[in-house]
Amino acid sequence: MLRWLIGGGREPQGLAEKSPLQTIGEEQTQNPYTELLVLKAHHDIVRFLVQLDDYRFASAGDDGIVVVWNAQTGEKLLELNGHTQKITAIITFPSLESCEEKNQLILTASADRRVIVWDSDTGRQVQRISCFQSTVKCLTVLQRLDVWLSGGNDLCVWNRKLDLLCKTGHLSDTDLSFVTGSHIGELIIWDALDWTMQAYERNFWDPSPQLDTQQEIKLCQKSNDISIHHFTCDEENVFAAVGRGLYVYNLHMKRVIACQKTAHDSSVLHIAKLPNRQLISCSEDGSVRIWELREKQQLAAEPVPTGFFNMWGFGRVNKQASQPVKKQQENATSCSLELIGDLIGHSSSVEMFLYFEDHGLVTCSADHLIILWKNGERESGLRSLRLFQKLEENGDLYLAV
Repeated sequence: MLRWLIGGGREPQGLAEKSPLQTIGEEQTQNPYTELLVLKAHHDIVRFLVQLDDYRFASAGDDGIVVVWNAQTGEKLLELNGHTQKITAIITFPSLESCEEKNQLILTASADRRVIVWDSDTGRQVQRISCFQSTVKCLTVLQRLDVWLSGGNDLCVWNRKLDLLCKTGHLSDTDLSFVTGSHIGELIIWDALDWTMQAYERNFWDPSPQLDTQQEIKLCQKSNDISIHHFTCDEENVFAAVGRGLYVYNLHMKRVIACQKTAHDSSVLHIAKLPNRQLISCSEDGSVRIWELREKQQLAAEPVPTGFFNMWGFGRVNKQASQPVKKQQENATSCSLELIGDLIGHSSSVEMFLYFEDHGLVTCSADHLIILWKNGERESGLRSLRLFQKLEENGDLYLAV
């Protein structure tokens, strides 16, 4: 096993020098990931990771192959070959609880204008769809409706048998919706029943300083500054990666409660929520950072940020309703994003990551590598336990006593 100790932070670049949260020293007491395994199988950019179960995940990228790994040991389990060009999207289609067969499917889309369905246990091609007129750039599953969607020039809806469904057909009487975002700052909320737009928003970016105290001087606003690269949510908050920054939007307060406009030196490509109010983000600058969402008492005179996240009509309250909301915001508790860990291991852009709880953190990069980050303290304890077990099996433990 290759063992690395996580050292000091990198030198900040440009405007990032103004923020004290951009670097972290050698003593990263809250960062558990002090060991890593480097996994090699791809020979081009690795862009996608998808979790199959509690101990397996799959990787895919520009070399057109899919590799299935053991998240605990880093062992390569399967290699799936079938696409002739780079893979543009990958998802899993979990089996229904009512189904007797529990095999999980992997769906991959490629620049070769094909979608291939794989059996994740055997690596066998279940079916291949070649009727697309353009590259499928995204895939998603609506599990409650038992359908999956492919997005390119057209938005298509498919059932488990890979039949193309009518976009205007009602599949359920349940009120469901899903969200899509773009690199020009657009966000659209779709109705999952009749496939119509429920809401459209483009004015996310507010260049005026809100939660950041430092002033920034910009000659122009680049498109990457407003690009929504990734977002995720829970019952309370929406966590968004916009440009180089991270934003936390509270669904109940209907406002941004925390942000780091320069969380990384380059664009943030992926963000995820961890237990204990923690976040992980990765960037084009090759770094992976761990953040903690901490509460802080907001002064009544401090202006409350309302920009950036006006999605679904949030923030567009009428004058009568604005008074109680304003009073609530003045007495509300705001939060800050504190940097508690900086994982330096990749030599190029980190495309995304997966969190495996006890098995660690998996990252993929443009350097063709996959890194399996491990909890150093936990791994040391497991090695000691295995050693004692081996000594006990051989009888050496009792001889030593």
